Amino acid sequence: MSKKKRRPEGEETSYWLSYSDMMAALLLIFILIISFTLMQSKSQYESKQEELEQQKQIIKEQEQLLNEQQKELDRIAGIRSDLVEALRDEFSDSNLNIKIDEKTGAITFDASVLFDVDESDLKTEGKDFIKEFLPRYCSVLLSDDYREYVSEIIIEGHTDTDGSYLYNLELSQQRAFSVARYCLTESNGIISQSEVEMLRSVLTANGKSYSNPIYKEDGTVDLDASRRVEILFRLQDEEMIDEMMDILKDK
Repeated sequence: MSKKKRRPEGEETSYWLSYSDMMAALLLIFILIISFTLMQSKSQYESKQEELEQQKQIIKEQEQLLNEQQKELDRIAGIRSDLVEALRDEFSDSNLNIKIDEKTGAITFDASVLFDVDESDLKTEGKDFIKEFLPRYCSVLLSDDYREYVSEIIIEGHTDTDGSYLYNLELSQQRAFSVARYCLTESNGIISQSEVEMLRSVLTANGKSYSNPIYKEDGTVDLDASRRVEILFRLQDEEMIDEMMDILKDK
């Protein structure tokens, strides 16, 4: 029967020390991994908190911008509303055949009052019409109450749909220009020289051809109503607000 050999005492102690060192190293690695994970989680949490704060700040700034934009819209709308009301009051006792748009303040009159068919030279009747219309219009638009808010007064010529677009474009432009020229000629004595100078700084004339015809209830083009001249106005900062509204619609 053979005797079992005993491991030397020093060798067994060395074995357990190596095992303990290995376990200590693994524990250290484990602690380092946990520490790294905690630090990474903390960093991600702080980063997310910072992003949330930035988003809150962005939302706050956007809300403030929207409030400012809304105030500006309300201001412009209020001025336009007051101008429309003032125009209605001014022409309430007039026999002129005009239409005032309740929302925009655009004034429309039949082109036949001003021009003969296919003509762009003002008739005598048309000149008389402008002599009565223009002083009353300027008394509102160029008054101390509204002058600083008005950025542009536009005379637009419109035609019916008969004929080519280009022919009607030229005709509508010539008609709009004829009205503008008569309004701005000082020798006509329609308005004062100071009003002429103010009007020159804001007045433009455009031809629209038949791009915006008037329709009857049955959907067909109303040829008589489509042949017209319109005079409308734009207010300061209105173009900026229009662009702003377009941007907001796209969001």
